[in-house]
Amino acid sequence: MNKAKALELLGGSVSSAASAIGISPSAITQWPDELPARIADRVYAAIARKAFPNLEAESQQNQPQAPATTAQTATENVAGA
Repeated sequence: MNKAKALELLGGSVSSAASAIGISPSAITQWPDELPARIADRVYAAIARKAFPNLEAESQQNQPQAPATTAQTATENVAGA
């Protein structure tokens, strides 16, 4: 992917692209004309988040809960007594 296409896909300006990816505009200006895979992947991820805004929220809701630590369990048992 080239830099011009990435900017176009992310809103058409350096500031909109930076906002979509979560980096500073100055970082975007340092991108090479031909983007390496790691940067192109970030562009694709930002596009996916924009296209499917509820996907991340649904993903977080489906995460398994971490088991309670021994300290938490002990505290809950004392508090409940």
